[in-house]
Amino acid sequence: MCAAPSRAGSGRSSGERYVRVFEACDEDKKGYLSREDFKVAVVMLFGYKPSKVEVDSVMASVQQKNSGILLEEFLKLMSTKKAAQLHHSEIRQIFTAFDMQYRGFLTLEDFKRAFKSIAPKLPERIIVEAFRKMWFKRKAEINVRRPLRFIEKQNSGRKRICGDLYCHG
Repeated sequence: MCAAPSRAGSGRSSGERYVRVFEACDEDKKGYLSREDFKVAVVMLFGYKPSKVEVDSVMASVQQKNSGILLEEFLKLMSTKKAAQLHHSEIRQIFTAFDMQYRGFLTLEDFKRAFKSIAPKLPERIIVEAFRKMWFKRKAEINVRRPLRFIEKQNSGRKRICGDLYCHG
């Protein structure tokens, strides 16, 4: 089991924190993290145990070259994971701001009202089209779990996101 890295210098960069966690989880100083070491490192950094699928995916990508995850690969993986986590949090905050009645979903009227307040000159037909593209199984509301891909595509040119926002269905 990994020993927790010291909290001293906790104001340091994420990269330094990732290195400390890697070193703590590489107890045998073998220069890489095994499958179990990786799981513990993710728990230490993100507070959840990664799924078997997530671990299998990571290990498959590095097993061809090494016995485990080298520091450089670990740093890239954790930086990517942190960026996705921040993006997910931002999307959830936006959805919560739109869900003014705290129901956990948006109706077309909620959606129109939200867009009128943040983009008053945006034509209603575009708002309705965006809402329609986010429907799932023809439900007339958007739940906080379906990705808001339409908005992301509009803002970043076809870039897809992974998130926890999806249509009610």
